[in-house]
Amino acid sequence: MAIKEPEVHIKRVSHWIGGKLVEGKSGRSGVVWNPATGAQQATVDFASVEEVDQAVAVAKEAFKSWRQIALSRRAEIMFKFRELIDANRRKIAELITLEHGKTLSDALGEVARGLENVEFACGIPNLLKGGFSEQVSRGVDVYQIRQPLGVVAGITPFNFPAMVPMWMFANAIACGNTFILKPSEKDPSASLYLAELLQQAGLPDGVFNVIQGDKVAVDRILEHPDIKAISFVGSTPIAKYIYETGTKNGKRVQALGGAKNHMVVLPDADINMAADAAVSAAYGSAGERCMAISVVVAVGEVADPLIEAIKQRMPKIKVGPGLEEGNEMGPLITKAHRDKVASYVENAPKEGATVVVDGREDPVSEREGFFLGTSLLDNVKPGMKCYEDEIFGPVLSVVRVKTYEEALKLVNEHPYGNGTAIFTRDGGAARQFQFDVEAGMVGINVPIPVPVAYYSFGGWKASLFGDLHMYGPEGVQFYTRAKVVTSRWPDPSTSKVDLGFPQVR
Repeated sequence: MAIKEPEVHIKRVSHWIGGKLVEGKSGRSGVVWNPATGAQQATVDFASVEEVDQAVAVAKEAFKSWRQIALSRRAEIMFKFRELIDANRRKIAELITLEHGKTLSDALGEVARGLENVEFACGIPNLLKGGFSEQVSRGVDVYQIRQPLGVVAGITPFNFPAMVPMWMFANAIACGNTFILKPSEKDPSASLYLAELLQQAGLPDGVFNVIQGDKVAVDRILEHPDIKAISFVGSTPIAKYIYETGTKNGKRVQALGGAKNHMVVLPDADINMAADAAVSAAYGSAGERCMAISVVVAVGEVADPLIEAIKQRMPKIKVGPGLEEGNEMGPLITKAHRDKVASYVENAPKEGATVVVDGREDPVSEREGFFLGTSLLDNVKPGMKCYEDEIFGPVLSVVRVKTYEEALKLVNEHPYGNGTAIFTRDGGAARQFQFDVEAGMVGINVPIPVPVAYYSFGGWKASLFGDLHMYGPEGVQFYTRAKVVTSRWPDPSTSKVDLGFPQVR
């Protein structure tokens, strides 16, 4: 008698609209893989235009009452949400690891950084204080208030399925807006769990909604007349499309694009410190970070010892499934992405680069799942695809230059300007670098200079489309608009008609 194969349960991931799960009716869906095994673990519903419209209508209705909720009550909900995230860190991290592939420790770090943004939003009563000028003219006062926009939306990437949404919706909701989240279809489950926690924290139904989907959902968000603002994090070509399409439709847009973060190492740098930083920042989360170091710029005679130090550290990186304790790097998100990353290593010698370590030859690349070992490329130069493109994988390139000036020119001429770092013992050189370099975030002996939650995150040049950076003070500014009120409460006995221009002197 034939042995019956055990039935594999494929989870269904749906939308969250009006405080409840709503199964998709479009008939379209996508596959959610387990990157550690290469097997399908879920299907995710793809929203139709009508389903996006349904979510927006619910959010628009919820805005009428939510914007009137007292600031103290909004803060109370944020505080409760903060406690729920803290109590459920591991569950959120496990959802991330299962669908993204990053190690559990890395996922826990993501949750912690997202939590910081919720903590910032807990201070919303103070953050929304306006200005007041008394007696600008006789009996006249002027003050400014900041008011919410209405329905706003966030379109988020696969690499941080919990943290990046919290970058957006924590401030947006605290400011009095209602929110539509369109998470990545590659790892959508964390967004639904965050929705449940917000509901448990007391957030009224309809204030936070999740629409799963693809380009159909994105395009409808970009054109929907009732969505007032859009936040996006992703690749530069899509960021540019989001910005141009959204603004054309009259929306406020902040669209964070790609990166090619350079780490300049001066001859006086601590070699071991720089090598540790380069390995950690290049290969953490399998290089799938917009703040990953992807280029080391070695100045002068530091190149050879630095490359050797990096090379010695690479075999010690333990690569494997993210849920297995002790692993330091997991798989990439999909097979297609893994193969694309590997192609940069394959083509590098044809362009004149030297492959010092080939991750394709690592035994881990042969196992089930979407694994790829770490790679190190030397003698990389501008013009090569491995230099120009955002690889978004565990590939580190080394560019050799002779002087600080040459290193600075290299960084400033690259079209991306997200983050950069310099390693040196010279305080004067470090200060000059922070003064000269054209990038939005700078690390001095810090390889991944992601700002804390009370500053704002964002790059320059082709790494940002829009005027305001994300989260922190600029996040509050993005999700509100200023209104200036000029008021007079005169003594009725002195009132008279005056058709002249208002005078302040």
